[in-house]
Amino acid sequence: MKYINRSNWKEQFSFWKYPSILLTGIGIAYTGDWIFLIALNLTVLDMSGSALAVAGLYMLQPFATLCMNSWAGSLIDRMNKRNLMILLDLTRSVLLFVLPFVDRIWMIYGVVWFIYMASAVFRPSSMGYIVRLIPVEHRKRFNAIQGLISSGAFLIGPAIAGLLFLIMSPQSAIILTACGFLFSGLITMILPDLESNKADQTSSSQAGANGRGLRGWLRLSTNKHEDGQPVSSGLSWTVLKQDWKEVAGFSSQHRIPTLIYLLFYLILVLAAGLDSQEVALTKQVLHVSDSEYSYLVSIAGAGLGAGALVNMLIVKRLSIAWLLGGGAIGTGIGYVLYAFAGSFMMVGAGFFLLAFCLAFANTGFTTFYQNHVPTHMMGRISSIYGLAMAVQQIICVFLVGMAAELWSISGAVQIGAVMMIVIAVILHMVSIRHFKDQPERASTAVVAGSNHTGN
Repeated sequence: MKYINRSNWKEQFSFWKYPSILLTGIGIAYTGDWIFLIALNLTVLDMSGSALAVAGLYMLQPFATLCMNSWAGSLIDRMNKRNLMILLDLTRSVLLFVLPFVDRIWMIYGVVWFIYMASAVFRPSSMGYIVRLIPVEHRKRFNAIQGLISSGAFLIGPAIAGLLFLIMSPQSAIILTACGFLFSGLITMILPDLESNKADQTSSSQAGANGRGLRGWLRLSTNKHEDGQPVSSGLSWTVLKQDWKEVAGFSSQHRIPTLIYLLFYLILVLAAGLDSQEVALTKQVLHVSDSEYSYLVSIAGAGLGAGALVNMLIVKRLSIAWLLGGGAIGTGIGYVLYAFAGSFMMVGAGFFLLAFCLAFANTGFTTFYQNHVPTHMMGRISSIYGLAMAVQQIICVFLVGMAAELWSISGAVQIGAVMMIVIAVILHMVSIRHFKDQPERASTAVVAGSNHTGN
């Protein structure tokens, strides 16, 4: 019988206490997103009877992201990430509670717009907090588990929604989702505040007693970032311009990490363009039936879940370069199989492979991003790069759609798939070279002290 190192077990339990709480909140939010999306679609369709009105819901999220990302990063980097996450969860909960009682389509659009804006701010905020909470050596494992939770939500979220609709209305399901976000916000309060020490907390509480209130609770309790740079007291056009210059300066100083970042984003942009023609290609070119198409979607979901599970089990044995580059190449091969498929089986194989490998690529990219972007700039870099990606995604979807309309659907998808695999190979080569020159650790761009796990 092997000797069990109780000290090591207690150490592991102590470390994973807070990450487990964070992952629980993330899992609730991911599952709630799917329930909310399906319930919202049914609600709008029942109220309007218009497919165009439902399609309008899918236009709100990218446009909300475009509106927020030009300035949200500057806001995030100047705020306490944990407290901001709590506020955003509670805000989304309140908006979801209100939504079932709105009886006009344009008002529903307005409420959903604000929900999506809060979500656009939440993602980079949570990334900034995760980097502070999770040490470098544990990030791959944490990101793999988070990917598994995301895949699980993708698989079980719609199933839970279907079961809920058997016993309650879509409006009631939305209220239940609001309760989920409320619970997520409450358990986030258990997490440690990693951006203030005891002295800061004392001065913050005194300032709060003097009337700073919510603004003081959200603002960083120190007047400097971890790297010693001063924190501006508020936002202005001058501050925003300076932030954009800082992001441009960081990008020029760290060209290889920036190139890797942009290459991966380009793959995601191409994936969005190809996905926009998925239904048209499978039904009009490959002539699959509605039931067969639903099987393909299920196969993709199974691939994503299997990939996330295998990724979680073996992630410690794989380098970031192989997770990122190898996963991207596998995803590209899956798209090529799907684009050039001549049978249902080949399409299914392509769907499974691209979803399976995407789990590895996402873990590799997320870990790479966390290790190579300074924590005090993470909100700005994520938001500004995300803004560029959103614009490129809209253009790519439009160009692929025009090519499919004016030329051929299969030709447009095939060219896009070949471009993706070429970019993936370049990404893999650049990643291997970068990590060969630099050990797999946080780069010098990441500020010291971002790995605290205590209060």
